[in-house]
Amino acid sequence: MARPPLKLEVVSASRIVWSGEAVQVIARTVEGDIGILPGHEPVLALLVPSRVEIVTNDGRQEALYVDGGFISVAEGRVSILAQEAILGAEISTDAAQAELDTLMLRYRTGEASDEERHRIHMLNAQLAAAARAKDF
Repeated sequence: MARPPLKLEVVSASRIVWSGEAVQVIARTVEGDIGILPGHEPVLALLVPSRVEIVTNDGRQEALYVDGGFISVAEGRVSILAQEAILGAEISTDAAQAELDTLMLRYRTGEASDEERHRIHMLNAQLAAAARAKDF
């Protein structure tokens, strides 16, 4: 017997980024990647800056960026809560790449602060989400 699709909501501090039914969600936690399918056991996990992939009930695929946050799974509902979340198609790859190039120069010379090194991880995750969104 097929299980009903997941009810998924991705929420940032400023808006609901994505809401709908999904049959698969893949996100990166501090312990590694996690795949969520209908019927998944309850879980609460801490996310790292990364790409999140969604397969919708009708087979479409979405990719988005989260700057970290939490993923919660319970009773067929999946909530992803992040300070910043952006649909892959909404990411300005030119701006992200330009900022990354600047920060990488500082990193290579040993001048990058901890905050700038963290931003490098975030920009790489944004670019990965944007690239994956183009694949769909």
